[in-house]
Amino acid sequence: MTIIVFSRRLGMSRLFLIIVTVGVVVTLDFRYHGNKEMEHYLLRVNASNPDIAHLYSIGRSVAGQELWVLALGQSSRRHTVGIPEFKYVANMHGNEVVGRELLLHLTDDLVRGYRGNKTWSVRILNSTRVHFLPTMNPDGFDQADTSCYLGQGRFNRNGVDLNRNFPDAFAERRNSEEAGREAEVRAVMGWLRTETFVLSANLHGGALVASYAYDNSDGGGELVGGASLTPDDDVFVHLAKVYSHNHANMRQGEPCGDQPPFRDGITNGYRWYPLAGGMQDYNYVWAQCLEVTLEVSCCKFPPADRLPVLWTDNRKSLLAFMRQIHLGVKGRVLDGSGAAAPNAAVEVTGRHNIRPFKTDKRGEYYRLLLPGNYTFTVTFPGHEILTESFWVPYGPDGYSALTHDFLLRRIEPSSARPSSPGWALGLTLALLGTVG
Repeated sequence: MTIIVFSRRLGMSRLFLIIVTVGVVVTLDFRYHGNKEMEHYLLRVNASNPDIAHLYSIGRSVAGQELWVLALGQSSRRHTVGIPEFKYVANMHGNEVVGRELLLHLTDDLVRGYRGNKTWSVRILNSTRVHFLPTMNPDGFDQADTSCYLGQGRFNRNGVDLNRNFPDAFAERRNSEEAGREAEVRAVMGWLRTETFVLSANLHGGALVASYAYDNSDGGGELVGGASLTPDDDVFVHLAKVYSHNHANMRQGEPCGDQPPFRDGITNGYRWYPLAGGMQDYNYVWAQCLEVTLEVSCCKFPPADRLPVLWTDNRKSLLAFMRQIHLGVKGRVLDGSGAAAPNAAVEVTGRHNIRPFKTDKRGEYYRLLLPGNYTFTVTFPGHEILTESFWVPYGPDGYSALTHDFLLRRIEPSSARPSSPGWALGLTLALLGTVG
C-alpha cells in the first residue's frame, strides 16, 4: 500500500513530502550519502516501517543540523521493561566517514531481515531496542576532505574535538554538568539521561582495532602494566574480542602505517594513548553503559568503491557485538511493598566502580558479566542491605541475559524499650508500690 507522508523537521517550518510503501524496504546503494540524503533515507525508513522504526532527534549541531537517531525494535517508540537499550554512534570525527555508511547499511540489513522473517534479525529486534546515530558531527562531515590521515573536518564547527569534550572520568569526577560543552556533546549527554543504555560502540577510522576503557587515568590503582583497567576489564576485553574476532581482518592485529601492532586486534585505550574527556569513559562512569571504540578502517575517508568490501568485513562483527547486550544479568529491585526501587545501588563484589551501578526510574538494572558465580549487594534507603550469590550463565546465544529480581525488606523500627539502670529501678519501685 502506498501512502503520502508529510514529515516536519523539529523546530523548522520546512516540510518534506515523502512517498513510501508501508512494509517495503527502501533501496540503499554503496556510496557516501550527504547529510540531507542521509536524513531523507532515515525519514523514508521510519515512514515505511512504523511497526519497528522510530526516528527522533537528540538535538542539533553547532550549525543547526539535526542529530537524528533511528530506533529499531518491536517496541521502537518507548522502553519496555526487560528489553535492553543498545546504541551505535558514528562520525564523531567528521572526516572519519566509514562508520556512518556502515550504520545505514546495518539499518537496511536489519529491516530487510525482519521483513523477510530472517531468524537472526527477528531475534535481535524482538529482544533488543537498538539506536543508531549515523553522524554525531554533521558539520565536520560537511567540511571533510578525502584524506586518509590528517584531513580537515575532524572537529565540529567551533573547531573542537568532540572526543575530548566530555566530562573526564578522573579529572572531573564530581562534574557531570553540561556547562561549557559543545552542542553535540550536550545532546549526547542528554540522550544518556533519557535512555538507560546498557551497551554501546562508537565507530571511528584511521586504524583497525577495538579499543576499550579506560582512556584516561589519574595514576591510581587502575594503572596496571601500562594500561588503565576498569573493574569490568574482563568484560571489556571480551567485548573487544567479539568484534575483532568476527571481523575479516582486525584480529590479525596488523598496524596501519606507522602504528604499533595490536595483539588480537584489541587494545586498552590508555595503553594506546591517554585521552582525557573521551566519550567511552563518560558512558561507562556516568551512564553505566559499557562502550567500546571501534576503529574500522585504516583510511579515514576511503574511496567509495571500497565501501562494499568494508561492509562485508564489518557486518558479522556489528551483529555479533549487538548480541553481547545479553551478557550477564538483568532484572528489577523491588522495595518492601513490592514497588519499583529507583536509584538503588546494585554492586558486584570485587568490582568497585567509580560510581556504583544503580537502578533506573523503573527499578531496573542491567549488569554485563561473563559466565560465573557472583555475589551482589543491593542497598536502598529504609531497607535492609541485601546480599545474594548465584550463577550467571552465558546469555547472548539465547538473546537474553539471566533475569533475577531483588526483593528488599524494610528496616523494622526497633522496640522502644529503654535500657538504663534508672528505668529498671523505677519500674521495680512502682511494682513494689502496688503490692498489698
